[in-house]
Amino acid sequence: MMINKGDKIPEVNLVKATAEGPQQVSSSEYFAGRKVALFSVPGAFTPTCSAKHLPGYVDKAADLKAKGVDEIACTAVNDAFVMGAWNKASGSDDVTMLADGNGDFAKAVGLEMDGSGFGMGTRGQRFSMIVNDGVVEELNVEAPGDFKVSAAEYMLDQL
Repeated sequence: MMINKGDKIPEVNLVKATAEGPQQVSSSEYFAGRKVALFSVPGAFTPTCSAKHLPGYVDKAADLKAKGVDEIACTAVNDAFVMGAWNKASGSDDVTMLADGNGDFAKAVGLEMDGSGFGMGTRGQRFSMIVNDGVVEELNVEAPGDFKVSAAEYMLDQL
């Protein structure tokens, strides 16, 4: 069942990509007590994700924070090493990479997708959400192949 506005983020473990290496983090601890702009991509280094999705959040980080966002986070069904490398190649210190290596988060929020036709297996859908103290305030799920409602610009209009 897909998560909805007003729902609490389910308890799962994610892995934060840090300069010191992978760091386990529970979703309840990560989202507690702050407003997080979270976006999910089907995969690091994939075309739309690298050309538009991540760069949009990097470019709009200051604007998002000026509207009350405490942290910007990106999640994907990739390991922390891949997420860290992607952040070094295309991201910034303004975006926290949260690896969902086994797809536990994508499954828990009901936003999995079947990427096996592209050799990617089960992944997370392209979406964004505003999470305030662990509760989903806004949820934007893309139609397959689209990139509109999960963009940083769209999220700015929701704040």
